[in-house]
Amino acid sequence: MVPVRPENAYQARLLRMLRDDGPRSRVELGDAVGLSRSRLIAEVDRLVELGLVETAGPAASRGGRRSSLLRVAGTVRFAGVVIGTDRLTVAVTDGELNVLAELREPADVRSGPGPVVARAGELVGKLRAELGLAQLTGVGVGLPGPVAFREGTPIAPGALPGWHGFPVRDTLGAELGCPTLVDNDANVMALGEQHAGIGRTFDDFLYVKLGTAIGCGLVLRGAPHRGATSGAGDIAHLRLADEGPGCACGEAGCLEAYCGEAGLIGAALDAARSGRSPALADRLATAGTLTMADVAGAAAGGDPAVQAVVRDAARRLGQVLVGLVSFVNPGIVIIGGAPDGLGHTLLAEIRAVVYRRSAPLATGTMPIVLSDLGERAGVVGAARLISEQVFAAE
Repeated sequence: MVPVRPENAYQARLLRMLRDDGPRSRVELGDAVGLSRSRLIAEVDRLVELGLVETAGPAASRGGRRSSLLRVAGTVRFAGVVIGTDRLTVAVTDGELNVLAELREPADVRSGPGPVVARAGELVGKLRAELGLAQLTGVGVGLPGPVAFREGTPIAPGALPGWHGFPVRDTLGAELGCPTLVDNDANVMALGEQHAGIGRTFDDFLYVKLGTAIGCGLVLRGAPHRGATSGAGDIAHLRLADEGPGCACGEAGCLEAYCGEAGLIGAALDAARSGRSPALADRLATAGTLTMADVAGAAAGGDPAVQAVVRDAARRLGQVLVGLVSFVNPGIVIIGGAPDGLGHTLLAEIRAVVYRRSAPLATGTMPIVLSDLGERAGVVGAARLISEQVFAAE
């Protein structure tokens, strides 16, 4: 299916304004875009003819004849798909990227890309049927690993064994019959923050994704920065120590080996087995293993050994951020994906390191905060990803 798209840069800008700011009057749009009244009417009328814009009722009176509100057409519907290492989340949004319906379920990426991508398509189809949608306008996908953006394929993703080179974009796009884009999940979540989160008022910011896999999304001058080969922000395997814990990538001492969930659990297991954490030792004896919930519970309960593990991981992440902040000079750093119950402990230590070791010019007005979107950042950002393509001029 060939997507309907704006025909020129003015139409594209009008669409993006309606997506980001919601319904606006013709007068407001004209003032913002700087078009003459006659040109604005012509461009808006063409967007209506294309089925991309519709009337949303009367606008507030500004004297004289009352204008009408315009909004992105109700037929514009995007889907966002976020494939995690252990879960699959899909959502359908309207043209303003408000989530209309959402599904999530456990997933095992070790079963291979074919079954997981097929299941993602099934879940999107289920939502489409529930909402009575004949067609989607586009689908965006986030993956937990490096992605060749132009090709829509994962490249040697440590968190996705067996996925290297799999045509995720083409496979899902063919199944759903609509434009599809694939990106690294940290980039996608940064886009979610830009659209509906704390990053909305910043043109330059860093989004750091914690969890099973570590990543960093960069938004510079209001747009995602992917680098020459889509590798920007891949901080997971920066080596912090030559003799550190083993990492899933096969190396040792990587940031992810310290700060990823597997690294935190591994350090907690050491604390339990050495007797430094009697509470976790008891839990290990009972359950045979430890989970992130166990680690978070012990830290929240005041276990000094586990709190030391968490603070050490946060300090190491802070050391990486010192370099990033000095190099990029972002307006804000947003931390997302922190394990439940550990966010504020991690944040306090990260702030202490970054503010102490960075130049005042870089950090004097730069907040470091936790994301308030949670998992919603991923699906909204994935929808934003594809909307950028669909709402661009041909």
